[in-house]
Amino acid sequence: MSKTHHVAVIPGDGIGPEVVREGVRVLERVASLHGFQARLTRYPFGAEHYLKTGEIFPESAFSEVRQHHAILLGAIGDPRLEVGLLEFGIIAKMRFELDLYVNLRPVRLYAEHLCPLKDTRPADVDFIVVRENTEDAYAGMRGFFKKGTPDEVATQEIIFTRKGVERAIRYAFDLARKRARGRKLTLIDKANAVRAMDLWTRTFAEVGAEYPDIAREHNYIDAACMYVVRDPGQYDTVVTSNMFGDIFTDLAAMIQGGLGIAASGNIHPGQVSLFEPIHGSAPRHAGRGVANPIATIMAVNMMLDDLGESAAATHIEDAVAGLLRSKKLPSLGTDSGFSTSQIGDLVLEAIDQVRAPA
Repeated sequence: MSKTHHVAVIPGDGIGPEVVREGVRVLERVASLHGFQARLTRYPFGAEHYLKTGEIFPESAFSEVRQHHAILLGAIGDPRLEVGLLEFGIIAKMRFELDLYVNLRPVRLYAEHLCPLKDTRPADVDFIVVRENTEDAYAGMRGFFKKGTPDEVATQEIIFTRKGVERAIRYAFDLARKRARGRKLTLIDKANAVRAMDLWTRTFAEVGAEYPDIAREHNYIDAACMYVVRDPGQYDTVVTSNMFGDIFTDLAAMIQGGLGIAASGNIHPGQVSLFEPIHGSAPRHAGRGVANPIATIMAVNMMLDDLGESAAATHIEDAVAGLLRSKKLPSLGTDSGFSTSQIGDLVLEAIDQVRAPA
């Protein structure tokens, strides 16, 4: 009997429904090729649903979503609504209430022509970032005093806990060992200026003593943003805080070809996890059929790997890599000359041409 994976699908806003449609087509194709089933439950939550009903993410639906094996998210955000309303009501709700404490972002260059750095080859860009996902300035401890007056004061607290820091660091050490590529883990922090980050430095050293086979390196975030441009090949596995990880991985995404390919997983090992492209809702492109769905397709790749369907995940990655190397798709932006659905067709064609891994 074939295995069945229950996947909650939230297409969301802007280009979300368009790119998710192609991601689902790819998911269904590899499921049929690799002998498993993907049972999809679609949820309407996003701007249009809110404007029609006043609902953001009702608890009854949230209880259903958390019973699934995985979540595929398109994008959330709409300029017609207050900034943060949907982001905190949908994305942050899932991250915090499902305790998705790892934000995992692979940075891999599949074709040299996609990298804006001269003389940079695919072999030079293959690392992965473990970003702590539930603490830091994103924890929501903030406030305003005398709002709207010349004397206004705004505050936002940075929160790190030993538990939160240690579990992210430990996940990263385990991942570095599993990758068995460079067997190296780099900590990125700013403990010389943000002294609360000494907790990261000490925890990294203490946990690292349990992993003598993994080399340890340390960068400050400002230096790391220079190093990753100068020599991305020096990184293998990286661990960092929520805010610095957000910044560092968006910079790194450009090295692999841009937001059109960058995907992420919001993970709690062994529990329901969330997978999404990192490009956002891009409302100016919504409905035009020009958005590149490759990042969403790579989010499906990450989701299947997390669900234990490693052969299907590899099949997707090999197909996308081959397509990009072939230059049939000359760019990863909206200027590729192909529509969203046509790019989906190209990926499906590549999947059919790639020999399925055993």
